[in-house]
Amino acid sequence: MTTTTPDRDRAVDVARLAALVVVMFGHCALLLATVDDRGVHIANLIGALPAIAPVTWIAQVMPLFFLAGGAAGAYGYRAATPWGAWLFTRAQRLCRPVFVYLAAWMVGLLVLRVLLGADSADRVGRESVALLWFLGVYLLALAFVPALTRLGTGRAVGAVLAGLLIAAALADAARFATGDPAAGVSNFLVVWLIPVLFGVAYARRLLGVRVAAATGLAAFAAQLLLAAAGPYDVSLVVTGAEHVSNVSPPTLLLALHCTWMSCAFVLTAGVLQRWAQRPRVWRAVAAGNAGAMTLYLWHIPAIAVATFGLNALGLDAYDVHAPHFWALLAMRAVVFALVMGVFFAVLSPLEHRRLPWWDAPAPVRGARAGVTGALVCAAGVALVLTAKFGLAGWGWVALAAFVAAVAAARIAASGAAGVSGISAPAEPRSVDSRPL
Repeated sequence: MTTTTPDRDRAVDVARLAALVVVMFGHCALLLATVDDRGVHIANLIGALPAIAPVTWIAQVMPLFFLAGGAAGAYGYRAATPWGAWLFTRAQRLCRPVFVYLAAWMVGLLVLRVLLGADSADRVGRESVALLWFLGVYLLALAFVPALTRLGTGRAVGAVLAGLLIAAALADAARFATGDPAAGVSNFLVVWLIPVLFGVAYARRLLGVRVAAATGLAAFAAQLLLAAAGPYDVSLVVTGAEHVSNVSPPTLLLALHCTWMSCAFVLTAGVLQRWAQRPRVWRAVAAGNAGAMTLYLWHIPAIAVATFGLNALGLDAYDVHAPHFWALLAMRAVVFALVMGVFFAVLSPLEHRRLPWWDAPAPVRGARAGVTGALVCAAGVALVLTAKFGLAGWGWVALAAFVAAVAAARIAASGAAGVSGISAPAEPRSVDSRPL
């Protein structure tokens, strides 16, 4: 990691890493867990203290991940590149650490099944891959970046934004009319496309500061009115006690949140860019982004190690009304940071270790490129289902579908180079290798 091009948009990297830090420590704070002679007990901080739910309007920073992906995709996309080939090259980088993560969990669950039985293994398996929903939806959202780069004016961006907000509202209407959350499943793509749209518009300089300010204020005001009028819950994260989840599937309330948070980034991008020019700041940002997938995938296991390690010492942060609860929660955050540091040092190099066959070039063109892209999208859907069911029951079927889809995409993308055995060039070890 030695070079940085002078024109690199460092604000995007700062936003991505800052969001990642918030997500990691947010999850560390939200988890309430303990172990006693009756087994493991898990709860949620917001479920225990509903009054703090408004904090999630700041702590829900997933829009920044999707915005960063849209911007990075727009910077890297070239019109002459076939859609499917471009999407597959993104999937190569994204899926490489996922393969390692899934393999580790499969081995771990097998050991757990032998030691503690099938029921315990299934309970852990249902939680082990929950965060992979992001990567599945992210692959689907990336598929739209080449089309979004064709938008040439701010008015066109505004029209697409309006269409996405209307689509989110219609999906919510169907969900409330039927009483079935599955009726709003289209919002997994519709809502998370909003920050991707803003990322592309930002990269293409289609969104001015004044327009961003006005749009962001309007979206925030609309979000306030919608939350006050109902029927939406206030929380923008999963609590386990919500009446109407805003994230599974996403709602119009979250769509408005994505809108104003994306606008907030546009307004602060100049400040972030200047701040990231400082050598010490940039070294930290570059290092974090180079291992972003490691931080995202492995922070939940690191939280578990910290939580249950402290439990073994009698230092639980579980009962919110117990003495010293907040001090114990802060102690867990410190221990988690240390454990995550070890995980990062050991596992982040795997993000850059190219896999035989998988990381070969993707020279495919024409109809075959379209098939490749469609298979990557299918893999994204399968990964979302894997996250929903976990590594238990139907989750294993979804995981098999994911593996089959990515393998088929690799075969379809091989083209002449894959057949002739031409190897891929070495991956550049620089901060210009945008992981997301």
